[in-house]
Order: sequence, then structure tokens, then C-alpha cells
Amino acid sequence: MNALGNKTCIITGGAGSLGLAAAKLFLAEGARVMLVDLNPDTLADAKAELGGGGNVDTCSADVSSETDVQRYVEATCTRFGNIDVLFSNAGNFGTVAPIEDYPTGIFDAVYAVHVRGAFLAAKHAVPHMNDGGSIVITSSVAGTRGDPGVYAYITAKHAQTGLMRCLAKELAPRRIRVNTIHPGPIDNAFQLSVEEGLAKEIGRDGTEFFNEIIPLGRHGSPDEIARSVLYLASDQSSFTTGAMLMVDGGMSA
Repeated sequence: MNALGNKTCIITGGAGSLGLAAAKLFLAEGARVMLVDLNPDTLADAKAELGGGGNVDTCSADVSSETDVQRYVEATCTRFGNIDVLFSNAGNFGTVAPIEDYPTGIFDAVYAVHVRGAFLAAKHAVPHMNDGGSIVITSSVAGTRGDPGVYAYITAKHAQTGLMRCLAKELAPRRIRVNTIHPGPIDNAFQLSVEEGLAKEIGRDGTEFFNEIIPLGRHGSPDEIARSVLYLASDQSSFTTGAMLMVDGGMSA
């Protein structure tokens, strides 16, 4: 298959389970991929898992740092040429706490990665994007709901949708599509850490709690979410922009 043949793609949060699953699919579809993540060691492991090769490179960066964002965009263009796909996927969770106890520093840190990170990625990548490209931002089912105590993560995920809608309108004349993807709980280490924290708050197993409120009765896999990212990244979604793609097992229905 060749859905992304000779396309240059940036994936932030590229060493995590979803970023890595997307990278595998993108490469299989003919793309050139720049993986961006905070930790150079996990990036090296991710590159090794992908088999190395000339179509994948890495750049360690703090996505909330404008200097770092400029650096990974420049590194991508130098290595592979102008950008066709920006998958803004980096994320962190924060904590769960009553509003009066919620740490302001944690709120700021989560907002910086999800919202400032996605904003800076677009700000610096768009001038180097080919017309007809695609921007995909990883939001969450949390970006469609509110839950007690999840102040930073849920607020940030809602804000990403607003950013997406502004970008979709502005970039439509260049045929650059901009969409958010909204996974439900995924079977990965990130979600497990969320569920372990939640268990302390609700006094029961967090994984079981989520499975009970997901109509399909289970967590999604990184590969399942990545297939939906590929749809938004490729020309298969050529008439889709400004959209929220729910990949949540029916949780938001």
C-alpha cells in the first residue's frame, strides 16, 4: 500500500505507544517519519523497534519550548524536505484532585504540553507544509465531557478542539486539513497510570471502571487508534476538515 508514499511526517509523542503504532503504519504506507519525544533514550529504542532505515529519524524536544519546536521542524525539513503530515500527539496527564487542592503547577504543565505544544507545532510547521497536507491533533474522549477533579487534562483536551477549528478555517484555502482524533481509554502504560490514580480516588479498580462505561466493553489498542490517524493523515480523508473523530468504543455516544 502507498497511502503516504514519499510524504514527510512529524509525529510528536513519537516514542509512546500511539506515536509508535502510527509511525509503523506511516512507514508501511511509504512515508518518511520524524519521531519527536522528550527522552532521547526512548526515542532511540523506538527507532530500533522500527528497524531504523533511511525513512525514519528522531529529534528529542520539549514540545512546549518554542526553541525546541523550531529545531525539530528545521531538522525534519533538512532531513526529508517540506512537511506533509503533522501528527501532534505529545501528551501528559497531570493528576486528579478537588479544585481547591489541584496544583497550579501541574495544571500549567499539562496545558503547556497539550495546548501550547500543539499551537507551537502548527505555528512553526505550517510555513513549511506542502499544500494539501494534514494536521492531526490527539485530543481524547475527555475533550467531550467533564469529570470531577480532572481539571488539567480535560481542560487541555477541550482547548485542542478550539485550536483545531481555528486552524481548519485558516488553512482550508491551502487544502491543508486539520482534525482532532478522540481516543477512549487505550491499553497502554499511559492509561494504566491514569487508572491507578483514579483507583485511589474512587476506591475500586480503574480499568474495570472504564470497561463498564465503554459500550464495546474494552479498551482500544494503539494499533486501532493508529489506523484512524492514518485515515486522517492520508488522502482517504480528502474532504474531512474541522472534524472530531471519535475512536472511543462508543463512550461518548
